This record gives sequence, C-alpha cells and structure tokens, in this order.
Amino acid sequence: MESKIEILSTVTIDHADDLYKVVDVLNRTLKREDLMFGLALDKEDKSKAVFTIYRT
Repeated sequence: MESKIEILSTVTIDHADDLYKVVDVLNRTLKREDLMFGLALDKEDKSKAVFTIYRT
C-alpha cells in the first residue's frame, strides 16, 4: 500500500508564537477530509513561517 502526499498550497507568512495552535486544530478537525497542515520556519528568514496544506 503506497501513501501519496500531495502539496495543495504553500504560503510564507510572518511567524507568530501561536501559529502552531492553528495548525494543530486544523489537523485535528480536517484529518477525516484527508487534509494535513504543516508549519516550518523559513530556512532563509527565521522571522517567517512556511504554512503548507497537503492532501493525504
């Protein structure tokens, strides 16, 4: 069984301390819709965060 993850959208935004809470609630709420959300610091600018939406 092969699991394929597709990137639907990515956006770079200003980093805020509570962003992880938004990603957590999205993941908990929408996992039944085969959606997953990710958040990472931008590799080049640590004041920015990269928010990504995936279909699993």
